[in-house]
Amino acid sequence: MNFTKVFFIKSKYVSSSSLSALAWKKFRKDKPGFVSLIFICIAAITAMLGYLITPDPTPFANDQCIELGTQKPGFTITMLLVKKNQEVSRSNLIRTMIWGKPGDYKAIPVNQYHFDGPYIVVEGYTNHSNSPKVTSSFNLVDVVYSLSNDTNQRKVINGILLFIDHKGQLQYESIPALRQRILKNNIIKRTYLLGTDRFGRDLLSQLMIGTRVSLSVGLISVFISLLIGIFIGALGGFFRGWIDTIVVWFINVVWSIPTLLLVIAITFALGKGFWQVFVAVGLTMWVEVARVVRGQILIIREKEFVEAGRALGYSNIRIIFNHILPNIMGIVIVISAANFASAILMEAGLSFLGIGVQPPMPSWGSMIKENYGYIILDSAYLAILPGIAIMLLVLAFMLMGNALRDALDVKTSEF
Repeated sequence: MNFTKVFFIKSKYVSSSSLSALAWKKFRKDKPGFVSLIFICIAAITAMLGYLITPDPTPFANDQCIELGTQKPGFTITMLLVKKNQEVSRSNLIRTMIWGKPGDYKAIPVNQYHFDGPYIVVEGYTNHSNSPKVTSSFNLVDVVYSLSNDTNQRKVINGILLFIDHKGQLQYESIPALRQRILKNNIIKRTYLLGTDRFGRDLLSQLMIGTRVSLSVGLISVFISLLIGIFIGALGGFFRGWIDTIVVWFINVVWSIPTLLLVIAITFALGKGFWQVFVAVGLTMWVEVARVVRGQILIIREKEFVEAGRALGYSNIRIIFNHILPNIMGIVIVISAANFASAILMEAGLSFLGIGVQPPMPSWGSMIKENYGYIILDSAYLAILPGIAIMLLVLAFMLMGNALRDALDVKTSEF
């Protein structure tokens, strides 16, 4: 095969495949980076679906059952579901996915139970065999229906329970029918795959909702940092002169301040909370973006296509946004992946210090803070699991960033 034919084949291949397709093909060959992308996608889907897939769909996965505190992974318990004597607000699919759904029932862990006339008698669950047994009895209609707290409105006549419902209307149902309904719907087996924390909350649900917090902080913080960093870096790199001098001075001043201290200062100024963490982290991550954007634009602004744009009378804004920035977005994407990982670590650190996301909203950092005392006990997994989650997600973003850096560095010799 002569040189002309080889050149023709290579030219045809390059022309038929866009640079993005070539970069994607190269990215897929990087096994650690591609696996990291899959892991991040799974975490993102978990965060988006939220309460629709968590074992505990209550707001903030905060269904506490103190009797079940610090149970081991795989723990299974029998629960009696007692209808709450209050109106529970209904929510549609979207509201449930975002904010969760308040429980219609109060879950009571039991060791054993039996029926006694119009009542169900349960022996409450205890962690220790030598603990005193506590028994409670519930009227059958109180278990199934939402009623008033006036027990005088329940009557038994010839095996029929008469009661007043929450609308004030007289209702009745036989005791055998109520027992069958309770056995079918109100007595369940509940398994905690990762166990429970000290408050009796499902640890798996807390970890899944914590994914939402970490990814949200990373996404919005990176978005804020890109807006500020690209704007300031583009100003200094393109216009140069006194504008560049001011931009470089401002970047150096902010760069000289320790990042964590700056985040803590901004957090104290804005207050503690979910959205405040986004702003605080985003306002400290723009410096690196601005430095890289400024350096790249200083190089590209001297290229021929920029001079051609000026000669054609294009405005500076059009040249920057339509011609220069698209040529540096590859390096910006790589920086964003690294900043995403840094934002997750910052949020976890702030939550661990108690100035980040506030309870009862679950966060991996706050979960470590609440349970780090168990590391020296036999429940170290309570703090280790959220720590592993942070490590895996940060590692995934770093590996994906490295793979993106290699994939976007497209060389014609590799085509």
